[in-house]
Amino acid sequence: MTPAPDRSGAPAGLSRRTLLLLALTCAVAVGNVYFPQALVPLVAADLATSADAASMVVTATQLGYAAGILLVVPLGDRFAHRPLLVALLATTAVGLLAAGSAPALPVLVAACALVGLTTVAAQVIGPMAAGLVPANRVGAVMGTLLSGSIGGMLLARAFGGALGEAAGWRAPYLVAAGLVALLAAVLFRTAPATAAATRRAYPALVAEALRLLRTERDLRRSCGYQAAVFGAFSAVWTCAALLLTGPAYGLGAPAVGVLALVGAVTMCVAPLAGRLVDRHGPDAVTRGALLATTASAALLVPGGAGGTTGLAALVVGTLLLDLALQAGTIANQARVYALRPDARARLNTAYMTLAYLGGAAGSWLGVRAYGAGGWRAVCALVAVLGAAGLAGARRRRSAGARSTL
Repeated sequence: MTPAPDRSGAPAGLSRRTLLLLALTCAVAVGNVYFPQALVPLVAADLATSADAASMVVTATQLGYAAGILLVVPLGDRFAHRPLLVALLATTAVGLLAAGSAPALPVLVAACALVGLTTVAAQVIGPMAAGLVPANRVGAVMGTLLSGSIGGMLLARAFGGALGEAAGWRAPYLVAAGLVALLAAVLFRTAPATAAATRRAYPALVAEALRLLRTERDLRRSCGYQAAVFGAFSAVWTCAALLLTGPAYGLGAPAVGVLALVGAVTMCVAPLAGRLVDRHGPDAVTRGALLATTASAALLVPGGAGGTTGLAALVVGTLLLDLALQAGTIANQARVYALRPDARARLNTAYMTLAYLGGAAGSWLGVRAYGAGGWRAVCALVAVLGAAGLAGARRRRSAGARSTL
């Protein structure tokens, strides 16, 4: 029996207030991965090291996050969500405090790795929330949670840069530690009570994420679709910094943060994308996301010319790409969560790990495309990734149509 919606539109099993609190938790958790990017020059100057060495704080955080998705998120099926979330947030707060107090770069890098490993609350919250709502409300709830995650991703760089410039690079870590500790205390009292989905041993849970990739075809195609969109997104945003600080524009690094903040308006669209998933199904929304990714490549091409017209093209193109990423994330997660209600955390582990690898590959390919052929080559890469995803979606649609004959 599924819970009925209350008057606010939120299901009875997940109140509107709790949903917003979980979205805020997602924002803070995801933001912990991104705000260190703005602190590298400040860390290098204060700790008397090179910018390349200081950038290890970013690399350590990202590698820790990837490891957390693979190794920590499956625990969401093994333990009740409330104590798991509180433990993760409390450990993240300790890591942030250690980072803000680090006397030397090696200690800072180690603390950042711990932060990345444990700041995976958003990946635990998604499967938890999906299990608390009716099937026809999963998309809307995922849209709200994704709005929080996207907001954390977009605002974190501005938060880190502004506070770090005003009070030193340690201040963002210490403020984030206090905020995460506060969230842990609040969730200790208010997070929904859930039961463990399985009692299987931890090694079996991690191994099953890989097994699910082999046995669940819809999981594999969801991973492929999202890897294509996230790869295109990462390629553009990695190379946007090179473009904006290059000769075409001659702007400073803060311009990238300003461009990212423009994308914050798309946070309001994520709940709409969720409702479209509930109404039309994930396949239709996925096709729309892949089509938008492909179309964004053409809109972004004039951005390489510089000037007001080029900047306008960058804004419009990146906004469309942001929308594609959000819609694709919601649609693919809704499809994945519907496969095995008893294994949502393990499904999410496989899905997010491959999507994250797609994003990393997009960044790597984007930089090399930019070096070989400039901004147009990056746009061509985006078009290829979007078209490849569309081709896969069309083959699946054609196969589905034949199976109904």
